[in-house]
Formats: sequence, C-alpha cells, structure tokens
Amino acid sequence: MSKELFDKGMAVRKEVLGKDYVENSLKGADDFMMAFQEITTEYCWGYVWARPGLDKKTRSMLNLAMLSALNRGPELKLHINGALNNGVSKDEIKEIFLQVGIYCGIPACLDAFKTARDVFKERGV
Repeated sequence: MSKELFDKGMAVRKEVLGKDYVENSLKGADDFMMAFQEITTEYCWGYVWARPGLDKKTRSMLNLAMLSALNRGPELKLHINGALNNGVSKDEIKEIFLQVGIYCGIPACLDAFKTARDVFKERGV
C-alpha cells in the first residue's frame, strides 16, 4: 500500500463523502473488510479522484450516470450525497438520470430518481 496515495485518498474521500461517513466505514471494518477500505481509499480516491484531469463535480456526475446504469442503489445514494457536496445541482442530477433512462433503460432511470428523491428529502433539498 502506498501511504502517500492512501493519505491523499483519505482527504478526498472525506471531502466528498463527509468525514463522519468515512470514519464510520473505517471503524466498522473488521480484518476482512479493511482490505477493501484500503484499496478503495488508495486507488479509487487517492489515484483516480485526486487526479487533476477532471474536477470533482465532473467525476461525481460520471459516477451518478455509471452507478444508476449499473443499478447500484446503496452506492448511488452515497454518491448523490457526494455529488451535492461537490456542487452538482438537483436539476443537473435530474438531467443525468433522464440521459440514463434513454441510454440504459427506464427501470434504471426510475430507481435512480427514487433514490435521489429520498436523498433530497433527507437533506431537505
């Protein structure tokens, strides 16, 4: 494991997903799950999310499209919150999911809209 990438990834991860969420994920990880926490923090957040090629807002928008297309509800919910933290507006999220509906199917679009509606309600957006 690269300590530099891990530390960089931890900072980005907390910025996007929220310090409390990340710290709770780490606290709740047993020996088995810690391997996942480490690889996610180092490669996903430290290597990819910290790269200069795309800003965090754009990366969030891409994640929303990909996660909704893959019907990854719990992860989509997490990244809707992250997208809002990164400046993606409610209207932009709506447009992303409408695009998903055309290219990936109405069921994926419907699930994404329902998930977003729940997040907006929780956040009072």
